[in-house]
Amino acid sequence: MAGQRLAQGGGRLIVFSRIAWAGPVALIACATAQAQRVTYDDVAPILAARCVVCHAGAAAPLDLRLDSLDGVLKGSKNGPVVKAADAAGSELIRRIKGLSQPRMPMTGPPYLAEPEIALIERWVAAGLERGSTASVSAPAPASPRRPAPGEAVTYAHVAPIFATRCAKCHSPNGLMGPAPEGYVLTSYEATLASADRARVVPGAADASELVRRVRGQARPRMPFDGPPYLSDDEVALITDWVNQGARTADGRRAAVPGGAQVRLHGTLRGAWRLDELPLTVTPSTRVQANPDGADYVEVRGLLRNDGAVVAQRIRRR
Repeated sequence: MAGQRLAQGGGRLIVFSRIAWAGPVALIACATAQAQRVTYDDVAPILAARCVVCHAGAAAPLDLRLDSLDGVLKGSKNGPVVKAADAAGSELIRRIKGLSQPRMPMTGPPYLAEPEIALIERWVAAGLERGSTASVSAPAPASPRRPAPGEAVTYAHVAPIFATRCAKCHSPNGLMGPAPEGYVLTSYEATLASADRARVVPGAADASELVRRVRGQARPRMPFDGPPYLSDDEVALITDWVNQGARTADGRRAAVPGGAQVRLHGTLRGAWRLDELPLTVTPSTRVQANPDGADYVEVRGLLRNDGAVVAQRIRRR
Protein backbone atom coordinates (compact mmCIF):
# COMPACT_ATOMS: atom_id res chain seq x y z
CA MET A 1 0.00 0.00 0.00
CA ALA A 2 1.45 3.38 -1.01
CA GLY A 3 2.50 5.48 1.95
CA GLN A 4 1.86 2.60 4.39
CA ARG A 5 3.86 -0.25 5.98
CA LEU A 6 2.35 -3.58 6.93
CA ALA A 7 3.35 -5.63 9.96
CA GLN A 8 2.00 -8.81 11.48
CA GLY A 9 1.40 -8.63 15.20
CA GLY A 10 -0.61 -11.01 17.34
CA GLY A 11 -2.61 -12.29 14.39
CA ARG A 12 -3.62 -8.81 13.39
CA LEU A 13 -2.52 -6.72 10.44
CA ILE A 14 -1.11 -3.44 11.69
CA VAL A 15 -0.88 -0.51 9.32
CA PHE A 16 1.71 2.23 10.00
CA SER A 17 0.92 5.42 8.14
CA ARG A 18 3.86 7.54 7.04
CA ILE A 19 1.64 10.57 7.21
CA ALA A 20 0.72 9.82 10.80
CA TRP A 21 4.37 9.43 11.81
CA ALA A 22 5.47 12.54 9.88
CA GLY A 23 2.89 14.75 11.57
CA PRO A 24 4.73 15.42 14.88
CA VAL A 25 8.01 15.96 13.03
CA ALA A 26 6.38 18.56 10.79
CA LEU A 27 4.85 20.29 13.78
CA ILE A 28 8.23 20.46 15.55
CA ALA A 29 9.88 21.85 12.42
CA CYS A 30 7.19 24.54 12.12
CA ALA A 31 7.55 25.48 15.76
CA THR A 32 11.33 25.71 15.41
CA ALA A 33 11.05 27.91 12.34
CA GLN A 34 8.58 30.14 14.15
CA ALA A 35 10.92 30.43 17.15
CA GLN A 36 13.84 31.40 14.88
CA ARG A 37 11.85 34.00 12.94
CA VAL A 38 13.33 37.46 13.53
CA THR A 39 11.71 40.74 12.52
CA TYR A 40 12.48 44.42 12.97
CA ASP A 41 10.32 44.23 16.11
CA ASP A 42 13.06 42.09 17.70
CA VAL A 43 16.04 44.28 16.82
CA ALA A 44 14.42 47.70 17.26
CA PRO A 45 14.84 47.73 21.08
CA ILE A 46 18.59 47.09 20.70
CA LEU A 47 18.94 49.93 18.20
CA ALA A 48 16.92 52.21 20.48
CA ALA A 49 19.06 51.43 23.52
CA ARG A 50 22.53 51.55 21.92
CA CYS A 51 22.43 53.32 18.54
CA VAL A 52 19.69 55.93 18.30
CA VAL A 53 21.36 58.26 20.81
CA CYS A 54 23.63 59.30 17.90
CA HIS A 55 21.94 57.97 14.79
CA ALA A 56 18.73 60.00 14.82
CA GLY A 57 17.57 63.37 13.58
CA ALA A 58 19.20 65.84 11.22
CA ALA A 59 22.60 65.55 12.93
CA ALA A 60 22.90 61.77 12.48
CA PRO A 61 26.46 60.92 11.37
CA LEU A 62 26.59 60.51 7.58
CA ASP A 63 22.78 60.88 7.59
CA LEU A 64 22.51 57.32 8.91
CA ARG A 65 19.29 57.22 10.93
CA LEU A 66 18.66 54.05 12.87
CA ASP A 67 15.48 55.27 14.57
CA SER A 68 13.17 53.70 11.99
CA LEU A 69 13.09 50.71 9.69
CA ASP A 70 13.02 53.01 6.67
CA GLY A 71 16.13 54.75 7.99
CA VAL A 72 17.97 51.46 8.48
CA LEU A 73 17.08 50.34 4.96
CA LYS A 74 17.99 53.70 3.42
CA GLY A 75 21.49 53.62 4.88
CA SER A 76 24.00 56.48 4.95
CA LYS A 77 25.61 58.87 2.50
CA ASN A 78 27.99 56.03 1.70
CA GLY A 79 25.21 53.64 0.74
CA PRO A 80 23.24 50.78 2.31
CA VAL A 81 24.36 49.45 5.68
CA VAL A 82 22.28 46.26 5.54
CA LYS A 83 21.91 43.85 2.63
CA ALA A 84 19.05 41.37 2.78
CA ALA A 85 20.31 37.78 3.12
CA ASP A 86 23.93 39.01 3.21
CA ALA A 87 24.90 39.60 6.82
CA ALA A 88 28.63 39.21 6.11
CA GLY A 89 28.45 41.96 3.50
CA SER A 90 26.41 44.37 5.62
CA GLU A 91 28.36 47.28 7.08
CA LEU A 92 26.07 47.47 10.12
CA ILE A 93 27.06 43.92 11.07
CA ARG A 94 30.73 44.59 10.40
CA ARG A 95 30.64 47.67 12.66
CA ILE A 96 28.94 46.06 15.64
CA LYS A 97 31.34 43.11 15.38
CA GLY A 98 34.39 45.33 15.10
CA LEU A 99 35.36 44.04 11.65
CA SER A 100 35.16 47.65 10.37
CA GLN A 101 36.42 50.59 12.37
CA PRO A 102 35.44 52.48 14.38
CA ARG A 103 33.54 49.73 16.13
CA MET A 104 29.99 50.60 17.09
CA PRO A 105 28.32 51.67 19.24
CA MET A 106 30.78 54.43 19.86
CA THR A 107 29.86 54.43 23.54
CA GLY A 108 31.50 51.02 23.89
CA PRO A 109 33.08 49.22 25.49
CA PRO A 110 30.98 47.49 26.46
CA TYR A 111 29.78 46.85 22.93
CA LEU A 112 26.71 44.82 22.04
CA ALA A 113 26.47 41.45 23.73
CA GLU A 114 27.03 38.39 21.56
CA PRO A 115 23.32 37.39 21.68
CA GLU A 116 22.35 40.91 20.53
CA ILE A 117 24.81 40.78 17.64
CA ALA A 118 23.58 37.31 16.70
CA LEU A 119 19.95 38.49 16.70
CA ILE A 120 20.65 41.41 14.37
CA GLU A 121 22.76 39.13 12.17
CA ARG A 122 19.91 36.61 11.92
CA TRP A 123 17.47 39.39 11.03
CA VAL A 124 19.67 40.55 8.16
CA ALA A 125 20.41 37.00 6.98
CA ALA A 126 16.70 36.15 7.00
CA GLY A 127 15.84 39.01 4.67
CA LEU A 128 15.11 42.07 6.86
CA GLU A 129 11.54 41.15 7.72
CA ARG A 130 9.52 44.21 8.71
CA GLY A 131 7.32 43.27 11.65
CA SER A 132 4.88 45.84 13.05
CA THR A 133 7.26 48.45 14.55
CA ALA A 134 7.82 51.52 12.39
CA SER A 135 10.19 53.61 14.48
CA VAL A 136 11.87 53.82 17.87
CA SER A 137 13.06 56.54 20.20
CA ALA A 138 16.24 56.76 22.20
CA PRO A 139 15.97 56.69 25.97
CA ALA A 140 15.91 60.13 27.57
CA PRO A 141 19.49 61.36 27.92
CA ALA A 142 20.85 60.85 31.39
CA SER A 143 23.35 62.93 33.30
CA PRO A 144 26.90 61.62 32.97
CA ARG A 145 27.56 58.80 35.40
CA ARG A 146 29.85 59.96 38.16
CA PRO A 147 32.18 57.37 39.67
CA ALA A 148 31.24 55.92 43.01
CA PRO A 149 33.06 57.34 46.04
CA GLY A 150 36.68 56.26 45.84
CA GLU A 151 36.34 55.15 42.21
CA ALA A 152 38.61 56.70 39.58
CA VAL A 153 37.22 58.41 36.50
CA THR A 154 37.96 56.28 33.44
CA TYR A 155 37.38 56.48 29.72
CA ALA A 156 34.17 54.49 30.24
CA HIS A 157 32.71 57.51 32.07
CA VAL A 158 33.58 60.10 29.41
CA ALA A 159 33.23 58.07 26.20
CA PRO A 160 29.43 58.54 26.04
CA ILE A 161 29.93 62.32 26.11
CA PHE A 162 32.40 62.19 23.25
CA ALA A 163 30.12 59.84 21.32
CA THR A 164 26.98 61.95 21.63
CA ARG A 165 28.42 65.47 21.42
CA CYS A 166 31.80 65.34 19.66
CA ALA A 167 32.14 62.35 17.35
CA LYS A 168 29.46 63.54 14.93
CA CYS A 169 32.19 65.82 13.54
CA HIS A 170 35.36 64.32 14.99
CA SER A 171 35.19 61.03 13.11
CA PRO A 172 36.78 59.96 9.81
CA ASN A 173 33.57 60.74 7.89
CA GLY A 174 31.61 63.12 10.07
CA LEU A 175 29.24 65.99 9.41
CA MET A 176 32.12 68.15 8.16
CA GLY A 177 33.73 65.39 6.12
CA PRO A 178 37.15 64.37 7.46
CA ALA A 179 37.64 65.08 11.15
CA PRO A 180 38.60 68.74 11.77
CA GLU A 181 42.40 69.01 11.93
CA GLY A 182 42.48 65.22 11.80
CA TYR A 183 41.42 64.90 15.44
CA VAL A 184 39.23 61.83 15.93
CA LEU A 185 37.22 61.20 19.11
CA THR A 186 35.86 57.76 18.36
CA SER A 187 38.27 55.72 20.49
CA TYR A 188 40.55 56.03 23.49
CA GLU A 189 43.69 55.71 21.36
CA ALA A 190 42.58 58.42 18.92
CA THR A 191 41.57 60.77 21.73
CA LEU A 192 45.06 60.59 23.25
CA ALA A 193 46.96 60.54 19.96
CA SER A 194 49.84 63.04 19.89
CA ALA A 195 51.58 62.49 16.56
CA ASP A 196 50.89 66.04 15.35
CA ARG A 197 50.19 67.55 18.77
CA ALA A 198 48.77 66.49 22.12
CA ARG A 199 45.19 67.54 22.83
CA VAL A 200 45.03 65.57 26.09
CA VAL A 201 47.87 65.82 28.61
CA PRO A 202 47.33 63.13 31.26
CA GLY A 203 47.43 64.69 34.72
CA ALA A 204 47.18 68.27 33.39
CA ALA A 205 43.72 69.40 32.32
CA ASP A 206 44.81 73.06 32.10
CA ALA A 207 47.44 72.05 29.51
CA SER A 208 44.93 69.97 27.52
CA GLU A 209 43.46 71.59 24.43
CA LEU A 210 40.42 69.33 24.61
CA VAL A 211 39.53 70.57 28.09
CA ARG A 212 40.16 74.21 27.22
CA ARG A 213 37.82 73.90 24.23
CA VAL A 214 34.90 72.40 26.12
CA ARG A 215 35.37 74.95 28.95
CA GLY A 216 35.26 77.83 26.48
CA GLN A 217 38.72 79.11 27.41
CA ALA A 218 39.74 78.50 23.79
CA ARG A 219 37.77 79.67 20.76
CA PRO A 220 35.78 78.40 19.05
CA ARG A 221 34.20 76.69 22.01
CA MET A 222 33.28 73.06 21.50
CA PRO A 223 31.08 71.26 20.65
CA PHE A 224 30.85 73.35 17.49
CA ASP A 225 27.05 72.94 17.32
CA GLY A 226 26.60 74.59 20.73
CA PRO A 227 24.93 76.23 22.44
CA PRO A 228 23.93 74.29 24.33
CA TYR A 229 27.48 73.32 25.15
CA LEU A 230 28.42 70.54 27.54
CA SER A 231 26.83 70.76 30.96
CA ASP A 232 28.90 71.73 33.98
CA ASP A 233 28.77 68.12 35.13
CA GLU A 234 30.05 66.87 31.77
CA VAL A 235 32.90 69.39 31.70
CA ALA A 236 33.82 68.52 35.28
CA LEU A 237 33.83 64.82 34.47
CA ILE A 238 36.16 65.29 31.49
CA THR A 239 38.41 67.57 33.57
CA ASP A 240 38.61 65.01 36.37
CA TRP A 241 39.32 62.24 33.86
CA VAL A 242 42.30 64.13 32.45
CA ASN A 243 43.61 65.26 35.84
CA GLN A 244 43.45 61.70 37.14
CA GLY A 245 45.66 60.45 34.33
CA ALA A 246 43.26 59.99 31.38
CA ARG A 247 42.71 56.39 32.43
CA THR A 248 41.68 53.63 30.07
CA ALA A 249 38.29 51.98 30.51
CA ASP A 250 39.91 49.40 32.77
CA GLY A 251 41.61 52.05 34.93
CA ARG A 252 45.20 52.24 33.64
CA ARG A 253 46.78 55.70 33.71
CA ALA A 254 48.21 57.11 30.49
CA ALA A 255 51.78 58.34 30.18
CA VAL A 256 52.53 62.00 29.49
CA PRO A 257 53.73 62.32 25.87
CA GLY A 258 56.91 64.21 26.76
CA GLY A 259 58.32 66.12 23.79
CA ALA A 260 54.96 66.39 22.02
CA GLN A 261 53.82 69.66 20.51
CA VAL A 262 50.90 71.58 22.02
CA ARG A 263 48.81 74.46 20.71
CA LEU A 264 46.76 76.25 23.33
CA HIS A 265 44.48 79.26 23.25
CA GLY A 266 43.38 81.34 26.21
CA THR A 267 43.78 84.57 28.11
CA LEU A 268 47.29 85.68 29.04
CA ARG A 269 47.58 86.61 32.70
CA GLY A 270 50.43 88.09 34.70
CA ALA A 271 53.65 86.16 35.32
CA TRP A 272 53.28 84.23 32.07
CA ARG A 273 50.14 82.31 32.89
CA LEU A 274 47.61 81.13 30.33
CA ASP A 275 44.46 81.40 32.43
CA GLU A 276 45.48 79.11 35.33
CA LEU A 277 48.30 77.36 33.46
CA PRO A 278 51.86 78.52 34.24
CA LEU A 279 54.04 78.69 31.14
CA THR A 280 57.78 78.11 31.02
CA VAL A 281 59.19 81.05 29.06
CA THR A 282 62.84 80.94 27.97
CA PRO A 283 65.12 83.38 26.12
CA SER A 284 64.28 81.52 22.90
CA THR A 285 60.51 81.99 23.31
CA ARG A 286 59.16 84.23 20.53
CA VAL A 287 56.61 86.76 21.78
CA GLN A 288 54.69 88.32 18.89
CA ALA A 289 52.23 91.21 18.54
CA ASN A 290 53.07 92.55 22.00
CA PRO A 291 50.51 90.69 24.09
CA ASP A 292 49.86 91.87 27.60
CA GLY A 293 47.57 90.96 30.48
CA ALA A 294 44.00 89.99 29.51
CA ASP A 295 44.87 89.48 25.80
CA TYR A 296 43.58 86.40 24.03
CA VAL A 297 46.64 84.55 22.75
CA GLU A 298 47.82 81.39 21.06
CA VAL A 299 50.66 79.47 22.66
CA ARG A 300 52.69 76.92 20.78
CA GLY A 301 55.09 74.85 22.77
CA LEU A 302 56.52 71.54 23.87
CA LEU A 303 55.49 69.25 26.69
CA ARG A 304 57.97 68.21 29.33
CA ASN A 305 57.69 64.78 30.86
CA ASP A 306 56.04 66.29 33.93
CA GLY A 307 53.29 67.89 31.81
CA ALA A 308 54.68 71.44 31.99
CA VAL A 309 54.46 73.55 28.83
CA VAL A 310 57.63 75.17 27.48
CA ALA A 311 56.40 78.06 25.32
CA GLN A 312 58.07 78.38 21.93
CA ARG A 313 55.80 81.14 20.64
CA ILE A 314 53.19 83.38 22.23
CA ARG A 315 51.10 85.42 19.82
CA ARG A 316 48.16 87.73 20.35
CA ARG A 317 45.10 86.63 18.38
